Amino acid sequence: MTYRETLDFLYAQLPMFHRIGPAAFKKDLTNTLALCAHLGNPHLRFRSVHIGGTNGKGSVSHMLSAVCQSAGLKTGLYISPHYKDFRERIKVNGRYISRNDVIAFVQNNREAIERIQPSFFELCVAMAFDHFARAQVDIAIIEVGLGGRLDSTNVVTPLLSVITNISYDHMNMLGDTLPLIAFEKAGIIKPGVPVVVGETHPESAPVFLKKAAETGSEIVFADQHFEVKATHASESSTTYRVFKNRQPFIERLEIEAAGPFQGRNLVTLLQATELLHRSLPEIDHKALVSGLKNLRSLTRFTGRWQVIGRNPTILCDSAHNEAGIKAVFEYIARQSPPRLHIVTGFVNDKEVDKVLAYFPQNARYYFAKANIPRGLEATILREKAAGWGLQGKAYTSVRNALRAAKRAAGPDDLIVVTGSIFVVAEVLPSPPKLP
Repeated sequence: MTYRETLDFLYAQLPMFHRIGPAAFKKDLTNTLALCAHLGNPHLRFRSVHIGGTNGKGSVSHMLSAVCQSAGLKTGLYISPHYKDFRERIKVNGRYISRNDVIAFVQNNREAIERIQPSFFELCVAMAFDHFARAQVDIAIIEVGLGGRLDSTNVVTPLLSVITNISYDHMNMLGDTLPLIAFEKAGIIKPGVPVVVGETHPESAPVFLKKAAETGSEIVFADQHFEVKATHASESSTTYRVFKNRQPFIERLEIEAAGPFQGRNLVTLLQATELLHRSLPEIDHKALVSGLKNLRSLTRFTGRWQVIGRNPTILCDSAHNEAGIKAVFEYIARQSPPRLHIVTGFVNDKEVDKVLAYFPQNARYYFAKANIPRGLEATILREKAAGWGLQGKAYTSVRNALRAAKRAAGPDDLIVVTGSIFVVAEVLPSPPKLP
């Protein structure tokens, strides 16, 4: 099989959540455990950190990977979904799994794949674990795909569990209240394994405290100890002053990331590194500073608050739920661009009305359907948006929508591409070719 044929097999034979939605979500760990057993239980052969949450788990995963790499640790990073290249999901020290390794994994395990019939995500997780074990990584940063308790990644017993925050997302699968969502996220807390929770929320904190008490796990709420204040920001990086227990802690900490939410993610990251230092002393202040300053080059971090064009400025961000969208447009409102153009689209199982409530009415809209079966038709989105006073046109593709926005925008205007990671993925530049 060629690499293209291998991907076609993966995409065609296995139910993919990002393409078809909830029908691809398997509510147990049976297939993942069966695949891991077939592979010789690779997830037991490396140390890991398990990171879940509603927003920020991808950013925190990349941040922690960068810090671990700067500490000299051979670091695996598993994330989902991918933007441009399937191999983005599985990296070691920022380097994608090779095409040949993807081909070999599928060919060598095809009989087991056809017998077990895993979902696409279950197979990706098993492939990542196998790759990390073969690479003999010192640490693997594992991002939860969806929820936590029943997520395929939840077969690991990590050094540390991290839950960034809780907000409304995927309610049709995780529950329609914050305590119910928190219960699913809390499922990654393991017996005796410490857990960092990024944000204290009155509805979710009791759920986490109860679970940690049941498992005998130390629990630390990061925002009760760390605080950061941005002192300088550019479109590609932000410098923060860090306080610990209300006292100055780090005078200047630069992170190669921008946007309104990275401060919250940084608080979670700081608490996580403090706890990890106990078992991995290499993760020290020097590694923290160097890793965050070189975040993108070390990990190939992409798709979050990323400027891809000038005159007019074109900004991409993968915010796709209430909390994320609210933060994006509150931040943009404070910047007061002359005119705002918004290219947006959603998946068809999203409760779009709840998200549209946070979009500004003083913008021109360009509605589009991402090129996946699960995408919401642009004409339907346009009609829903009109109910919120959001005016614009529907386009046949995301690229056509962006072209129209660029034609209409003045050189000082701002174009924002957001609403779904799959919309953003269609306009991001392709990463440099790697073997």
